[in-house]
Order: sequence, then structure tokens, then C-alpha cells
Amino acid sequence: MASKYVSCLDFGSSKISVMIAESGINNTFNIRGTGEMEYAGFYNGGFVEPEKLYEAIAGCILKAETNSGLKVEKLHIGVPAEFTFVECKNSSVAFNKRLKIGDEEVANLFSLASREVKHDGATIISRSPIYFLLDDSRKVIDPKGEVSTRLSGQISFTLADNKFIELIDNIVKNMGLKEVEYVSSSLAESLYLLDPQVRDSGAILIDVGYLTSFVALVKGDGLIALNQFSVGGGHISADLCQILQISFKEAENLKRKVVLSLAATDSDYYEVTVNGNVTPVSAKLTNQIVASRLDMIVELINRCLIKMKGNSYLPIFITGGGVCLLKGGKDYLSKGIGENMEMLSSKIPQLSKPTYSSILGLLDLALKEQKNQKVGFFQRIKNWFKK
Repeated sequence: MASKYVSCLDFGSSKISVMIAESGINNTFNIRGTGEMEYAGFYNGGFVEPEKLYEAIAGCILKAETNSGLKVEKLHIGVPAEFTFVECKNSSVAFNKRLKIGDEEVANLFSLASREVKHDGATIISRSPIYFLLDDSRKVIDPKGEVSTRLSGQISFTLADNKFIELIDNIVKNMGLKEVEYVSSSLAESLYLLDPQVRDSGAILIDVGYLTSFVALVKGDGLIALNQFSVGGGHISADLCQILQISFKEAENLKRKVVLSLAATDSDYYEVTVNGNVTPVSAKLTNQIVASRLDMIVELINRCLIKMKGNSYLPIFITGGGVCLLKGGKDYLSKGIGENMEMLSSKIPQLSKPTYSSILGLLDLALKEQKNQKVGFFQRIKNWFKK
């Protein structure tokens, strides 16, 4: 009997998370168990301390299994944008006569498009439709049930770096896990956070993380473009640490007190505990340090946006813990980009922080896949009885 629950692993840029969950009521999650471990993260296309990954992943899985009393049978592994590539292909399939389009015709279109994907050193991990086109030039989101002599469409392929897959495959196989599935974290997050109506017209999703960030152009059920850069909220802490000559932990605590909307003067101070003593730190200097790093993030985002959308208008959304948790951070980026951005996070009250966006996106995708498999199974049984 198939499990009711799913297990997902998310590589954040400062911690690894594992969640075991099942579907709740009203599109919510029933979280059965969680496990988190801090680690050195990844940067510029590689893990900082790959030799410590086994311990961190095993620790997360063990914690989640212990908390839930359940066994991880199949693990859905999120592939970060740092190790992901996106390619979009146009394809078309002609039929001998007008026919009702079903799963087979759609699968043939996807298969044909996949032959055009040529990306050395990477493996396709998902295929998603941007749109479908019928013989009367109508664009549709779901062509099943439509009658046409031709089916065309634009298909988005997300690919994972083979080095990433090989590294993680070796780790999970040594743990005795027999079944894993790789999923694009950026795609899962986009599908979870953005409403279908918004995606159908196109949208930009920005995720500023701790060490790395990504900018995705989302349309339909797929990604049209994906860019990433290795700068995030952790670099703000590092700047505070270096310039103010305080420890990294003290810099992290100070960052949480920063209010960017404050027009700080020379007489304004933040209080931070240094070596056990409450010490005043110049609010004006602190805000300048934070703003300087945010200016760099704005410049990097703007470079991505110019590549992606040109002069066309698309709504922009932001998530991730790197800037969203910084008071006034979102507004500062909006001003730098010259467009208003809406902050997105889960609508589930206990999990509404932007830091949960990635792992919840993976859970949502895994549970929908599980549901589709069950529906497919029962449909096959139904067809068998018809025969």
C-alpha cells in the first residue's frame, strides 16, 4: 500500500531541512516530522564543505524520522538554482485527422521537444508546459479534451548539474535510500507561491537567500528563464562583522535590529551585546553598511531583470529570508529596482515565514504528484473494468 506521506529535502544556503508531511484540509499540510542542520552551504556552483554533507543530510533525516515515527521511503530532493539550468523549446505534432487530445498526444509533444534539449553535463529533471497551441491558433493551458488536427506548444525543461546529482546520489545510496527524485526548488517554489492566474500572464519571482539568490521568469506551469548570483543576507552580516569589528553572531543579532526606514542621525544608536555587555553601535553607520550591500543586490537583480523582461511589464514578487526578514529591506529593493514588489510566503499561519518558501514548495509538488499517481491508478482500474 502506498504511503500517505511524502518526504522532502531542501538545500538552503545556510541549512539543510527535511520535512515529512501529508495533505491536510483546505490545501494545507499536516507536518509529521522535521529535521534541520546548519551547514556551510554552497557558493559559486559548489558546496563549501562537501565532505560534511553526509553527516548533515543523515542528521536531518534521522531527526525527521524520530519526530514523526515514520520511515523515509522515497526522498524528494530539491535542486537549488545554483545547480539548475532552464531551456525552453517550441514543438509541434500533426495528426492524420481531427481528434480529441489526451495524455498520449501531450506526452508525444513533450518527447519531441525533449530531443531538442542539448545541455552537456546536465540531466532533465522536469518538463513543464508554458502554453499549448491548437490548429485554430488558440492558446490553451490544458489541451486535454480539445479537438484539433495539430498540437503545438512551448515546453520548459529544468535540468540539474550532473556533478550535483552524482554527489548526492552517492550520499543517499550509502544511507540505504533506494528511491529518490530530484526536483527544481525554484520551479516548486514558483508553482506554490504564485497563483495560476498570475503565472498565466507571466511573473518574476526573486528569492534572496542567505548566501545565494535567484531570479526566475515564471509563465504557465514552467520557468522561461532562471538566473542566480552568490550574494545574500549572510553577506550583510559579514560586512557588519568586518567593519564594526564584532563577532559574526553579534552581527547577526545587530542585523535583526536594523530599521532601514529610519533616517538615522549621529546621535541614534542600536544596542548590541558584545562580550556579555550591552554596547551602543551607531545606527547611521550600521544602516549605511547594510544599504551598501543591498545596493549590490539591487544591481545584480537589475542585471537579471534586463535579460528576462526587457521593457515589458511583469509583476515582481520576492521571498526568502535574506532580505524579507530585514525591516525595510523589501521597500529598499523596490526603490532600487524602480518597481513595487510584493512579498510572498506560505498562507499557512505556522509556516508563513519566507524562509519556509522553498521546502513547502517541494512538499506541495510531491503531494500533488502523489495524488496524480493515485488518480492515474484508479483510472487504469476503471478502464480495465470497461474493457
